[in-house]
Amino acid sequence: MELHTYKTSDEVISGMADFFIATVNAAIKTKGSCSVVLSGGNSPRKLYELLASSAYSKQADWSKLYFFFGDERYVPFTDSNNNGRMAKETLFDPLQIEQSKIFYINTALPAEEAATDYAKKIERYFDKKPIQFDLVLLGLGDNAHTASLFPHTKVLYEMKALTSALFIDEINAWRITMTAPLINEAHAIAFLVYGETKASAVHYIIEGKRDIDNYPAQLIDPSEGTLDWFLDNAAAGMLN
Repeated sequence: MELHTYKTSDEVISGMADFFIATVNAAIKTKGSCSVVLSGGNSPRKLYELLASSAYSKQADWSKLYFFFGDERYVPFTDSNNNGRMAKETLFDPLQIEQSKIFYINTALPAEEAATDYAKKIERYFDKKPIQFDLVLLGLGDNAHTASLFPHTKVLYEMKALTSALFIDEINAWRITMTAPLINEAHAIAFLVYGETKASAVHYIIEGKRDIDNYPAQLIDPSEGTLDWFLDNAAAGMLN
């Protein structure tokens, strides 16, 4: 695990953007393409906007990237809270990413079917090769959840499935999420976390005793790939 700390949230996002470009270019150089799992929520919006800006848009061959989602809110694609829609508006449309390179989670299906459907899309993409994404981007909730691995949910103990649909009492809503074992297979995993409200969660996940029920992001622990945390000083404020 490697920690990268910056003074401000803007500096964190720039640092993550540099890491993103370096990681995807290395994958493209090695095998001719790159599979990226995007995170949703509020934190990555500025990252996607920066990657699509003139400062970064020429630094990668975007035609060789394939995009997936770590989780999705169970709302229609037209809903402003839909992670896929947010990525489309901030990243895919500005960079003119081909539709065939984007693997959305289909929330028009019943939740359980949406999860099964997404697992099949992932399996088809990797064909008969090992299912191993090149880069997984993750955020972190104040309650220590990542993707939609929420505290005290059954999915935290899922060992076989690639994806899962779960109803989360805490937010009274369905989510579809990749499971921790699938995320942990990635070549590179990177957390983007900023803001003082995340400091307690960051501290317990990185330095606390193992307690996945209360701190689900502790599940993210790749056996072979790399794990990087990009934090601003506020989010890192409680670390020793």
